[in-house]
Amino acid sequence: MSISGMLKRNISRINQAMGLPQRSSSNNKPPKPGQHGNNNSSSDPHPVNTKTAPISDHVRVKSTEDVQYKSWVGEHPSALHSFDQMMKVAKGKKIVVFLDYDGTLSPIVDDPNSAFMSEEMRAAVREVAKCFPTAIISGRSRDKVKEFVQLSNVYYAGSHGMDIMAPPRPVKSCDGNTPTVVMDKKGTEVLFQPAKSFLPAIQKILTELEEETAKIKGAMVEDNRFCVSVHFRHVKDEDYQILEEKVRSVLENYAGFHLCWGKKVMEIRPMIEWDKGHAVEYFLETLGLSNSDVLPVYIGDDRTDEDAFKVIQRRGQGYPIIVTSIPKDTKASYSLIDPSEVLTFLLRLARWRKSSSSSRSLNQIWGVVN
Repeated sequence: MSISGMLKRNISRINQAMGLPQRSSSNNKPPKPGQHGNNNSSSDPHPVNTKTAPISDHVRVKSTEDVQYKSWVGEHPSALHSFDQMMKVAKGKKIVVFLDYDGTLSPIVDDPNSAFMSEEMRAAVREVAKCFPTAIISGRSRDKVKEFVQLSNVYYAGSHGMDIMAPPRPVKSCDGNTPTVVMDKKGTEVLFQPAKSFLPAIQKILTELEEETAKIKGAMVEDNRFCVSVHFRHVKDEDYQILEEKVRSVLENYAGFHLCWGKKVMEIRPMIEWDKGHAVEYFLETLGLSNSDVLPVYIGDDRTDEDAFKVIQRRGQGYPIIVTSIPKDTKASYSLIDPSEVLTFLLRLARWRKSSSSSRSLNQIWGVVN
């Protein structure tokens, strides 16, 4: 066999071992977008049936993207694989748990009103909240996320932290000023709403957006109390530009608001210095857990969670964990692939606390006996 033939044969073997598609020497052009080559060709050991193959954000084929993901995981290791090491650092510290909702406790779904969490996830969050102070910080309205979660032993922050229900303790905001708080009817919780003065304008924006987008098929406007979300997951590509223009045209009439993007959603928010990162700081201060022996854990999947990741990074200790199955530019230190891995992590965290508490009790008994 010629040297050229040997090289081709070795390259073919390497490609096959890596799961890369084989190409014939007669056609070196890459397939066009949406094409997968000739499925009948014997040179492709893993033909793809484009009619039946499922398409999902959490499905990855063996390809260059998979190699990139493995490289990315090297920089943002799995929180499950790193769990024991993480808990060694956490030993002797007070853990506080912060959780996003959509894409973290529940899967991303086509209909935002159907983003229900499983009973297994609810049970896991309940157990974690028995062991550690736990807060859910969501872009949803506080009432909506509370309706989804249905737990009374966690704290809730809606509208990206602009609507917080917390225990009644003396607090200071991140700028050192004492915020205005309102007790609930029972006098057991404090309601903190830094964007309350924007509510009248937000309701007007909501009404105008509903009118302007009514004729765009697939568009959905959601009232998240202190921000307005315009979902476009079901909007046709050719209609998206029209939708964005209508949203921007409404926004032009309201000073003090800005446009942000999430997963298949545009959000209109008040222009105040407040985000999920500020909400984390607020909870830590409110709960009396802002000292150096506190270790916050924050799990989230969206770009809005990056503000919270940055806060934890600035503290110099804590675990910012991103939920994703694809490489992302992120300030998170660790990663989990999807809500099913979040569930596993939360269960392990609760088990770790219970086992470490049992060990301390046994050590105390042993010390008394001796």
